Amino acid sequence: MAHITIPAVDLDQFVNGNADQRSAFVKTLGEAYEQVGFVAVKNHGIDAGLVDRFYQLVESFFALPDKSKKQYEKAELNGQRGYTSFGREHAKGSEAPDLKEFWQFGQTVTDDDPVKAEYPSNLEVTELPDFNATGVALYEAFEKSGTQLLRAIALYLGLDEDYFDKWVHNGNSILRAIHYPPITAEPKSSIRAEQHEDINLITLLVGASAEGLELLNKADEWVPVMAPEGYIIVNVGDMLQRLTNNKLRSTTHRVVNPPREKWNTHRYSIPFFLHPKSQMPLHCLASCIDEEHPKQYDDMTAGEYLDQRLIEIGLKKAD
Repeated sequence: MAHITIPAVDLDQFVNGNADQRSAFVKTLGEAYEQVGFVAVKNHGIDAGLVDRFYQLVESFFALPDKSKKQYEKAELNGQRGYTSFGREHAKGSEAPDLKEFWQFGQTVTDDDPVKAEYPSNLEVTELPDFNATGVALYEAFEKSGTQLLRAIALYLGLDEDYFDKWVHNGNSILRAIHYPPITAEPKSSIRAEQHEDINLITLLVGASAEGLELLNKADEWVPVMAPEGYIIVNVGDMLQRLTNNKLRSTTHRVVNPPREKWNTHRYSIPFFLHPKSQMPLHCLASCIDEEHPKQYDDMTAGEYLDQRLIEIGLKKAD
């Protein structure tokens, strides 16, 4: 099966382009998010060398003995910082655990923003001295690129260009490094990552090490998707779908198991889940509500919605 050709955009046209180029970028991006929910982005400003270095460090981390990795798994952090062991997370509505382990970095607040009190510190991997510095640098690059994309989305929605800025500055974003180990026995009902939609505003994904990502199209067909060389994949999450009353689509996707002859292979993936501050209201925008599109969601903050979803996927216990 051929890889899906998702819409492609050049972020440089928005960041450095003239008025016509910026307008064309906004239109292409917005329409792609209405129709597909995924785009491929080039000239995104995320350094390829930095990505390669972090992938190497990620591979080294997951090769550590389980005893070493589990010292970074803290139950009180609900999987939001540090290590989460194999099989702990499952998709919403699925009982089967995903066939993965992962590491998460969160926000590092460097100014006087009081939101700093809400965030736990990132855990330091002592076995790999460059791990944290490289991960945080990549986090910051993703955050910068994602903020530019949200500015274009704001314009598409008829909002001020800086509508999202105050909410994503020092936001609750997560950089996740995922390891899908080799498959050693016939899986029961599990796949590497069961079908799901992301929780956040947008997700930025750079250079997964192997095939496997698939999205569900409007014809209810699963189609594979990979970014061309030099591109990142950016998709809409449920928070943005909720804010826009389903105008922008949070597309269902999954990571399938490789063919049997490739069961012995590892897969690594580094998505960046761009979250706002927990105080951001996700109330459906008035401009996205009319007689044909009645309001679909109750009013809720981003923090309330995140807590609800973390409980649903097994990373947090209900009070």
